Amino acid sequence: MRVALKKHWQRALDARWLVPCLLVGGLVLTFAIAHFGLLNNYVQLVLIYVGINIILATSLNLVNGYMGEFSLAHAGFMAVGAYSSALLSMKVLPVAAHPALFHLAVLAGGLVTALLGLLVALPSFKVRGDYLAIVTLAFLMIVKSALENIDAIGGPRGISGIPRLTTLPWVFCWTVALLWLIRNFVYSCYGRGVLAIREDEIASDLMSVDTRRVKVLAFMLSAFCAGIAGALFAHLLQFISPRVFDVVKTTEILIMVYLGGIASIGGSILGAALYTLLLELLRPSTVAGLLSWLPAVVFDPLNDYFIRHLGVLRMIIMPLALVLVMLFWPRGILGLREFRGFIPRRDRRAHGAARLKGTDTHDAADSHSTRET
Repeated sequence: MRVALKKHWQRALDARWLVPCLLVGGLVLTFAIAHFGLLNNYVQLVLIYVGINIILATSLNLVNGYMGEFSLAHAGFMAVGAYSSALLSMKVLPVAAHPALFHLAVLAGGLVTALLGLLVALPSFKVRGDYLAIVTLAFLMIVKSALENIDAIGGPRGISGIPRLTTLPWVFCWTVALLWLIRNFVYSCYGRGVLAIREDEIASDLMSVDTRRVKVLAFMLSAFCAGIAGALFAHLLQFISPRVFDVVKTTEILIMVYLGGIASIGGSILGAALYTLLLELLRPSTVAGLLSWLPAVVFDPLNDYFIRHLGVLRMIIMPLALVLVMLFWPRGILGLREFRGFIPRRDRRAHGAARLKGTDTHDAADSHSTRET
């Protein structure tokens, strides 16, 4: 019975109509939620943050997970995309009269950030590991310091009055589009080169992999997606400042990546969703509302000694959860594994052929370095 159900499930996942139907259904649902108010504004806001964090986690996973490097520049990329798109929508493009131009501002923010990604890729040709982490951290501090010292863009005060154009349907569209882009890159020839660099850069170079081009494309794609996320974030928050994009922001993105799992698109989605939702659930007001049914003799001391301090404690609980994950799941929850729906049909067939031959799917057919889930 179990084997039959598994076969039917895999057959359904292999159907060509499934993914388009799910995407169209999700798009219709997001428009219905926003238009008819099926969910309150707070829940919609949380879902928007989940989508933005999925973009950030998946794009950073491209460098830190698939390539095996350790980059700390993601908050800097996000800042560049946020500032570029905000300045375009406020001072150049007439988004008030033509809201559709908002997407042009978002795309421009991503392209500007991709050019800066090239600057991070150049020193990566000669450094790896801890040295690359230092280089990217220096890039983050340079971006933050530059934004704080340019009065024309607000300096340390930041930019306020950004039009709120980020909505749940548009975040859904951008998230799906960028996930599709990253997924296709990972399973392309360049994606194979990224995986080869993670295993052994010198050997991959000797085996005719153009490591220079692969690194440039991976860093630029990662930066492009981070810039898009920053643009969506700026037009949601309506206020940005350099202190929003500091090392803490990069640390949050790292937690999402390593919590969900390295070298896994599905893991990045899972890690971003879990981290965002857990942060919201650990807010003092949310916990107080969930425990309001307790009698006063229990609720009052719990509120005085624990709930009121969750604003600080939750920033300790989440990194502690990451430590526990690293102890029990060193590669993350879905590390080096992938949901079946993200794996191309040709790779799934190669996995199936390897199973029939009794070969381990992790090593067979040179199809991919991750196992399907």
